[in-house]
Amino acid sequence: MTHSRLHKRAALGIYIAAAMAPLFATNNVFAQQAAPEVTEVLTVASPIRDSQKAAIEEKRNADNYLDVVSADTIGRFPDQNLADSLGRMPGLAIERDQGQARYINFRGAPFRYTALAIDGLTIPGAENGRVPRFDAFPAVITRTIEANKAITPAMPGEAVSGYINIESFNPFEVDGWSTSTDIGMGEQTLGGGDVSRYSARMSWSQDTLGFSVFGSRNVREQVTDNREFDLQLDPASDEIILNSIDFRSYNVRRQDTAWGGRVEYRPENSMNRFFASTLYSEFLDEEERNQYVIEFDSGAGALGRTLEPGTTGYQPLVLARRMLQNGTYENSAFTNTLGADVTLGDWFVEGRLNRTTTENQLFLPIPLSAGGQAAASYDLSNLKDPQVQLMAPFTNNPINVGQISYPVSLALIVDSGLDIDADKFKLDAETESNLFGRHATVKLGFEHDQREGRGVGTALSQTSFPSGVNINSFNTGRLWESDMSNTVGGTIYDNGALQAAWSNAVGGLSVTAPQDQLVSIDEDITAAYAMATTHFGWGNVVAGLRAERTDYSSTGPLASYDDTLNHLLPSVHVNIDLQEDVKLRLAATTSISRPTYNEWRAAASVNPVDREVSGGNPSLKPEEAMGLDASLEWYYGDASLISAGAFHRSIDNVIYADSATIDGGIYVPGAEGQNWSYTGFINGRDGSLSGIEFNLIAQLSDFAPGVLDGLGFNANVTILDSEFTTQRNIDFSLPGTSDLIYNTSIYYETSRLSVRLNYQFRDDWMSTTENDAFAEYWAAQKRLDFNVKYDLPWQTLGADLSLYLNANNLNDAVDVRYVQTERTPNQVERYGRHYMAGIRANF
Repeated sequence: MTHSRLHKRAALGIYIAAAMAPLFATNNVFAQQAAPEVTEVLTVASPIRDSQKAAIEEKRNADNYLDVVSADTIGRFPDQNLADSLGRMPGLAIERDQGQARYINFRGAPFRYTALAIDGLTIPGAENGRVPRFDAFPAVITRTIEANKAITPAMPGEAVSGYINIESFNPFEVDGWSTSTDIGMGEQTLGGGDVSRYSARMSWSQDTLGFSVFGSRNVREQVTDNREFDLQLDPASDEIILNSIDFRSYNVRRQDTAWGGRVEYRPENSMNRFFASTLYSEFLDEEERNQYVIEFDSGAGALGRTLEPGTTGYQPLVLARRMLQNGTYENSAFTNTLGADVTLGDWFVEGRLNRTTTENQLFLPIPLSAGGQAAASYDLSNLKDPQVQLMAPFTNNPINVGQISYPVSLALIVDSGLDIDADKFKLDAETESNLFGRHATVKLGFEHDQREGRGVGTALSQTSFPSGVNINSFNTGRLWESDMSNTVGGTIYDNGALQAAWSNAVGGLSVTAPQDQLVSIDEDITAAYAMATTHFGWGNVVAGLRAERTDYSSTGPLASYDDTLNHLLPSVHVNIDLQEDVKLRLAATTSISRPTYNEWRAAASVNPVDREVSGGNPSLKPEEAMGLDASLEWYYGDASLISAGAFHRSIDNVIYADSATIDGGIYVPGAEGQNWSYTGFINGRDGSLSGIEFNLIAQLSDFAPGVLDGLGFNANVTILDSEFTTQRNIDFSLPGTSDLIYNTSIYYETSRLSVRLNYQFRDDWMSTTENDAFAEYWAAQKRLDFNVKYDLPWQTLGADLSLYLNANNLNDAVDVRYVQTERTPNQVERYGRHYMAGIRANF
């Protein structure tokens, strides 16, 4: 990483030096330039205040309960992607992978309950056919983000907890030419990995024609330090029993790339417009994993002994496994839209035709060595830094893990993928009318979404590793970069070269997908809605109905399953202006959440002799929800807001993983009416999600003008409660739901300088991999981030320039996952702090 980091820092240094070149001009020249700047400083408004004011005004004028964040606000946080930005909004929590934000828990609910759209068009999730990854879309396209907490009939029905719409940049927002660029470089402290960000957007418009193009690329290299456990509590002594411990070091390189554009035509003297837009985004995760599993339970079994409870101990024989992965995780989305907005008499009509293709691929080749022997002592008094000392078998003579010999080496390959083709036609029409003697806005709409999903759940191949390839020869001898104690002496292997030698020895690496893992789903979703916004002196009422019909077929190796589902989704919103600056919102809504394509697949492993099935469940029902929302909002001054809200969702058919009894005819013709045992995804019942939330956005100058100018404070708190009942009558919280979520930030700004410190917290939540026999949780997570930005008081080459410094995870968070209780964690993970400095230029 060293040479590339030097080159990147040199490039950034040249860019900044060029930007600051005017500073070193002669005093007379600088004086001539500085004089008019005094006037500009006095007239330029506060950037944070202005963007905050615009977002609050949009929230205030909305006909439903929502929150808004502007692109400028996003740029002033040290966010690495849109998921980070959304996580700062009231009630939204983040699910991270190795420190990087990936999914959003809207209202703290499972991420599957959130719909995501770009300019009002939903995007299928590349990984599961439903929810897209929120780290897959670039901030450079964003104008505003709307987080709708109570949906209207004009919004997708598949939004139990909320609907997020990313409104993209429009070229007509700036007259003439406009260019915006961002170059940032930095470091991930654990492992010294390079971090870089490049983005650019250019637009042009005149009276009737405009276009924009953009591109972005973000790269993050890091080391992730990981320990995984198999622990249990001794029933007699209530002490820990160590079954096995897993030492892992990940060398990770993640990059996301995006490009796209828009061309738009607006005829003179009309409200009409016609446009075409395109967006391609790709996420690539390349991971080298060096892993050692020390099995105390297998060693004790070989000795005919039982494991001794306690946080410390010694065992004369343990068995060891080594895995050396060089894998890739890749997903992409390519979406293209033709749009037309036209006035037809008294109606304003919006038409959209969209084609989206997504691809998701996982490929993990793993040389697996097993049967190694050693003796080991352990100390688990600090489970965030466990200690294991290795010794030669049946001795106290120290060894390191590289000295263990493995009698068996296997070639393990894991493959998975899903490709989706989706075509959408969407038509919305709006007119002003009178209903019951009142002025009303009437909206009608129709939408047809046709999707085809093809892929593989999980394909696994395990054969003997080629004897001509010496795995040990790829050991570099360099110790792991580690924030935890590397007491086993783990060293880095050249996994890439090892994989290449393995591939050459066998003529290429591949795996044949088993029939029971195939995904073949065709789905047509047809929706229509009607709604009216009726205006009164005290506010308005938005009421309407959305009808959605789902026709789907799921094809497996033995049979196919098809069904038609109909849902009527009424909703009503009441927005009351209690005073000029106080608004009360009440809403009653209905929504659904369809199964993912992996859950809905008809492919499964079928054992007709024992009447057993494991795999997908094509008869799985969508989750159905009814919701109530209430919010009281006080708008103070130009850019301040205090609000309190409460919500409830009653959810039926909650989807989770477990075992159940099913009708065998679903999978095998002729087995209709027979009771078969099924392991996979099934529906629970009596789900509920309730919460209260508080939000404060305070520009302190609104409360004490002239005294606290420039200071601001934001805080939001959400308190949640959720549960559902399994088919075995066991109650659990909904996956992904924390009891408490809060975000706070304090900032100071002048016309050129802005400084912001932000803290995020969410307490424990159940993992989204749900099973009522295996309650797995993530422990509470805390995050401290810092950002400073300075707008230079001169131009360079006609550009307004800004310098910034972002610092993420200043508290050096440790992520812990546990089973049943925090005393028995099964994963502890560290990834270090993240720093980036950069420059933005706007022409």
